[in-house]
Amino acid sequence: MTQKELFRAIVGVMILASVALTVRVSQWWLLFTVFIGVNMLQSAFTRFCPLDMMLKKTGRAGCPEARELNTKAG
Repeated sequence: MTQKELFRAIVGVMILASVALTVRVSQWWLLFTVFIGVNMLQSAFTRFCPLDMMLKKTGRAGCPEARELNTKAG
């Protein structure tokens, strides 16, 4: 699995989990979905991605777009 696919899979699982929790537990879980969306939107502009930091700590490469831009800039 490529890094881009891994990143998309993790985000997809988080969104599906938040929707399932919203349906089964409480509508407050929609805030988790909103958090994911806002985080994705801000990372598109700022290149700061919390998932990137978590993946780096596990030894996996992080957000592919952010890494590509960092290598081009440096």
